[in-house]
Amino acid sequence: MRLRDYAVAMAAYNGWMNDKLYALSAELSDDERTRDRGAFFRSIHGTLNHLLLGDQAWMQRFAGHAVTMRSPDEELFADFAELRTARRQLDRTIAEWAAALPDDAGEGDFAFFSVTYNAQRALPGWAAVVHFFNHQTHHRGQLTTLLTQLGKDPGVTDFPWMPFFDRRD
Repeated sequence: MRLRDYAVAMAAYNGWMNDKLYALSAELSDDERTRDRGAFFRSIHGTLNHLLLGDQAWMQRFAGHAVTMRSPDEELFADFAELRTARRQLDRTIAEWAAALPDDAGEGDFAFFSVTYNAQRALPGWAAVVHFFNHQTHHRGQLTTLLTQLGKDPGVTDFPWMPFFDRRD
């Protein structure tokens, strides 16, 4: 499998799931979204923010730009509508990036500095891409738990059932 094919499918999954979880989160009051629920990033809003922050940092790395993130729990947007708009924009950027990956993407090492662990790290290039998408899935799993505890049903979240596959021959 080409890394591009993997990334395109995972970018579609990322966008599909983010749309679902933001729609459910929009049904909550600001107080419900921002209430500390004992999650790793405390609240639903904090977890949504962390996902955006992490994705932004990885896209900066992949583009060869300096990472602007200062801390893994840095708040980018206190306002939910602004956070949602930024998420949609970044999801489009991720999909474009994935579709444009060259055939040799993932070959060689990918070196980066981790703000979270305050350390330099190098991974095979393909592993950095896999981590990027795995990180999203990990934290969205936390969000589905928090939302389900509030009576919000995210519906089907399984990869094979996303609409992306309905459009393929």
